[in-house]
Amino acid sequence: MYDLIVAGGGAAGMMAAGCAAQRGKKVLLLEKNEQLGKKLLITGKGRCNLTNDCDVEEIIENFPGNGKFLYSSLYSFSNWQLREFFSKLGVETKVERGGRVFPTSDSARDIVEALKRFIKENGVEVRLKEAVEQLMVADGEVKGVKTMNDSYSGKNILLAVGGAAYPTTGSSGDGYQLARQVGHNIIKTRPSLVPLEVKEEWVTKLQGLKLKNVTVTLTIAGEEVREEFGEMLFTHFGVSGPIILTLSREVANNLNRELKLKINLKPALSIEQLDERLQRDFAKYSRKQFKNSLGDLLPKGLIPIMINLSSIPEDKFVNQITREERRELLELLTCLELTITGTKGFRRAIVTAGGIDTEEIDPSTLESKLVEGLYFAGEIVDIDAYTGGFNLQAAFSMGHVVGNQV
Repeated sequence: MYDLIVAGGGAAGMMAAGCAAQRGKKVLLLEKNEQLGKKLLITGKGRCNLTNDCDVEEIIENFPGNGKFLYSSLYSFSNWQLREFFSKLGVETKVERGGRVFPTSDSARDIVEALKRFIKENGVEVRLKEAVEQLMVADGEVKGVKTMNDSYSGKNILLAVGGAAYPTTGSSGDGYQLARQVGHNIIKTRPSLVPLEVKEEWVTKLQGLKLKNVTVTLTIAGEEVREEFGEMLFTHFGVSGPIILTLSREVANNLNRELKLKINLKPALSIEQLDERLQRDFAKYSRKQFKNSLGDLLPKGLIPIMINLSSIPEDKFVNQITREERRELLELLTCLELTITGTKGFRRAIVTAGGIDTEEIDPSTLESKLVEGLYFAGEIVDIDAYTGGFNLQAAFSMGHVVGNQV
């Protein structure tokens, strides 16, 4: 009989298992993959953006999906405490742009190996390639779990098997079915923090081009709903990058409506200032053809696209460009429009929006309100944040709460 059976060897699961075992509890950790921390290894492009350097209130504000539910978890194990936790395990961290926190080594593997040491040193029993297929519940309380190979008795069970994003890492959404079988409601799941597909074919010619310090505005049925400033990336299917991923949550919720992105390539300048800048460049290159006049203003790869989208012939001499043509170019520079046709789905999503209804979970203990001894942590719960390390912080904090609760 185990004191705690943890299903899922990710951030939340390993944290919970280690904390419970540290308190002398008999803990079993079941992981369906052949290794622990498979998704952790690819987060932050393999560097692992494990948290953010802002205060707890700001972390909560970065959760458009049920941030207030996390008050207790985040205050009981904050971002400062998380960094101290890893420091004690020999992993120092650093702060980068936007408050993002990474291991100093830039290696996600260091985070995973530290967690593996943590659970091993505290005596957690680990079984790999062991997927939980059924929760054993009787008289409103947990009795254990059945896996594909065996059954295990336990006083408490933590479901921390992730959501439906990046299914190749094992997050196939099977945890929702397990929760549903014991009476829990699942809020409809959607891909979040996901690249976007667009209609315009010219984006394929810009594949790999990164734009920094631009503003992108999302419009839904002609109404501007959200604006983000920062970095974006053109891909062979559309757009990605930090600000696109942030906007993608709204996109995934409104795929049946008209969706557009408006890119301001020069947001630091007012339209008047940009016009003055353009006139200075045109004066500088007055005797050159239009196609040779934009090198000071735009990345090289973007120039032929902007020329094609404008009505100005590429071989027209700059000193012959009319005021109306210049105005049209200004409009393009401040409102380059893309039509969204879809997202890349769960296969490319970083996190899952939706999940187990938070109304059915005690926010202070993370125990099910329906089944005694059943706990939930991490992405399986209906919580999701923007990019910046917030989602991982939530997983670690929730795991820490459960590990110190059972």
